[in-house]
Amino acid sequence: IQVRTPFNISPSIIHDELSSVCGEQASSLRTVQRWSKSFREGREIIEDEARPGRPITETTAENIEQVRLLIDHDPHITIEEVQEQTDLSYGTVQRILSEHLKLRKLTARYVSKLLNDFQRSERVRICEENLAKLQKETWRFCDVITGDESWFYHQQIGRKSSNAAWVSRGDPPPVVIRRSKFAPRTLFSIFLKSNGYVLIHHMGRGQTMDHHYYINNCLRPLVDEINCQRPSSGIRDIIIHHDNGRPHVHKNVTNYLESEGIRIMPHPPNSPDLAPCDFWLFDLIKENLDDHNDSKSLRGAVTKFMYSLSKEEYKKTFDKRLQRMQLCIDNKGDYFEYFMK
Repeated sequence: IQVRTPFNISPSIIHDELSSVCGEQASSLRTVQRWSKSFREGREIIEDEARPGRPITETTAENIEQVRLLIDHDPHITIEEVQEQTDLSYGTVQRILSEHLKLRKLTARYVSKLLNDFQRSERVRICEENLAKLQKETWRFCDVITGDESWFYHQQIGRKSSNAAWVSRGDPPPVVIRRSKFAPRTLFSIFLKSNGYVLIHHMGRGQTMDHHYYINNCLRPLVDEINCQRPSSGIRDIIIHHDNGRPHVHKNVTNYLESEGIRIMPHPPNSPDLAPCDFWLFDLIKENLDDHNDSKSLRGAVTKFMYSLSKEEYKKTFDKRLQRMQLCIDNKGDYFEYFMK
């Protein structure tokens, strides 16, 4: 905040930058605005000034109860907001929440469905097979391209981080009611690899994503783009990973990929927790979007954001796939994200 403020960068943009790097650990917008104002007015030190009242390190029964009442009143409140309302230090509030109230903050997340025994066993089997090939370098991550589709709304109704709430350990995460299906939106098909995105396609109004559309408007342009990005090797050794959506698993799609010499990485059933587009990319993009009037403007914003991500960020996400496959195996096919730190 101190570094960016002298360049006349607005607090909202600074907050967005912090959120993209720190996620839920980022300071609240209100805190960013307060510090930005102080730095504009000439403040140089970054430590909190001494405040009158109770010692800021106190962890008393009275303070614990005060924090508990604030959480009960607003489960979505941030540590910074509790700090401002109680005059307690950040560390004291954090200690009360984690050690005394036994709370942790979880973000509401949709779950595909309750898995049956067959689906769990398939998740384990496919993860074991994929993991073995990647670890033995039968497949190389640099040759894997993953893709998927998602609807992007033109008007945003709140960042996902604003839906995070404090819950007791062992309690389920909060839920969020979906918005109207009639709200203006555009379907995007995005493909990426371990060092950046490869293709971004948005579907025009009135069109349907069936296997014909998927081949002609997504896969063929994808092959062309791969050949442009890899002029020496082209699509040789390329492995495509997509989920089991109907357009993806159609026989014509499989035949087309085979005719191009592209191998397919199997995807377990009902497994968004194992697809980078689902467990990382789509949520990250949507958290950083502003309102847009049309699909063209929205596509520009999506492309700009993906271009802003570093190669290290893409690589880190692909590396996490190995961890997630192992977690799926260790948890016998059950969804595992609830147990991730």
